[in-house]
Amino acid sequence: MTTAGIVILIVVGVVVVALAVGGWLITRRRALQKTFGPEYDRVAAEKPSRAAAEQELRGRERRHSELELRPLAPDARARYAAEWDEIQARFVDSPSHVVRECDALVTRLITDIGYPTDGADERLALLSVEYAGTLGRYRDAHEISLRDERGEASTEQLRQALVHYRTLFAELLGEQPVAQTDEPIATEPDVSGRLRTAPSTTQSRRPYPLASRGGIHDRPTPKHP
Repeated sequence: MTTAGIVILIVVGVVVVALAVGGWLITRRRALQKTFGPEYDRVAAEKPSRAAAEQELRGRERRHSELELRPLAPDARARYAAEWDEIQARFVDSPSHVVRECDALVTRLITDIGYPTDGADERLALLSVEYAGTLGRYRDAHEISLRDERGEASTEQLRQALVHYRTLFAELLGEQPVAQTDEPIATEPDVSGRLRTAPSTTQSRRPYPLASRGGIHDRPTPKHP
């Protein structure tokens, strides 16, 4: 074979390898994007390069695979659901205290499932592997809770934090949110300083009881997403 032929074969081989590697990288990137959803974009914006972001996300997957996660028994799930209902029922009278209780309850549920809770950043990182779609709401709820500790959160913001906490709580517990029409929702204080309550409607954004709904293996498909 002539020298030119050898050079051509080498070039073709390099191109083939480059295409194979490129396709492999694209496949891995798409898998990460599918797993992490909006969390992928958030980490990519924080890191100096896309490669660094993907390395961080793959590290999360590896650490998550090492966890010994355990499903809740039906009676434990029922107790958590009942406790949530009892806590949120007090929101109108004590929104700040209820939001703090929600934060503690979600953290306790995360612990019982098997996630570590000794560091907020690591807890969020590991949760993002399975719950990336709702993790942003959890972050927002926690930030509102911190603002409330400084006396900077409005009643409406506290209500929204309750909704956010419930979204992750329901997903962790294996319960599907179902709108109800028989409970009021807290709004802003009136001139007397008491919380006003607006009449319930089918469009109410207030979270509602979990206890009456099925678990992770029998959750219904919502008719109206």
